[in-house]
Amino acid sequence: MSIQAVLFDFDGTLADTLPVSFSAFKAVFKQYDNREVTNDELVAMFGPTEEDIIGGNFKDKASVLQGIQDYYSLYEKGHFEEDFQPDQGIMDLLHLLKGQGVKLAVITGKSRRAFEISTGALNMMDFFDITITGDDVDRPKPDPEGIHKALNILGLDPADAVFVGDSNADILAGKAAGLRTYGVRWLSTFQSLVYDVSPDGIFSNVDEFRELLAKEIRIQDN
Repeated sequence: MSIQAVLFDFDGTLADTLPVSFSAFKAVFKQYDNREVTNDELVAMFGPTEEDIIGGNFKDKASVLQGIQDYYSLYEKGHFEEDFQPDQGIMDLLHLLKGQGVKLAVITGKSRRAFEISTGALNMMDFFDITITGDDVDRPKPDPEGIHKALNILGLDPADAVFVGDSNADILAGKAAGLRTYGVRWLSTFQSLVYDVSPDGIFSNVDEFRELLAKEIRIQDN
């Protein structure tokens, strides 16, 4: 099998940004909407961009714009806390794939603003040939629109690529797009333990996925 591209989700898949996002959301919901929200409640809101999550779920609509601005400020600040670091195994995987000429894409529900905050802080932006954010689609995952858009830009068929994500929505989107789709649980926080459809594999560490690439996609270490 010749795989020409690997498409990734971002939060909980390539970067351990979910705790930072949860913290920022909880702070603005508490301050401006006087609501205590749980991680599970936030995950249920995920899909749209950060702006749409706040705009669609704040009861106090007058506070939406300030809540959005504060969210981004807190989210960015969280990337520079002492305990926030890129995952070295993921960085090594991206280096390997890039070095082998495999196209890399991200399909994320994040806004481009949030995506650029994270990739800038983690020095990840240069890895990706295509990035499709929540600002670039009308229908977020689990709709496959973003995956189809990335494949169209790359000029590839579904058989030429695989999709990797941590959430039920990721698995649904990848399977709906006709890609081999893998669930991952290799970072400290991920979104889903169960899926509505079965992924083609589930990986609890990056090395397992790297082994699959070496064996099934014939990518070899330099």
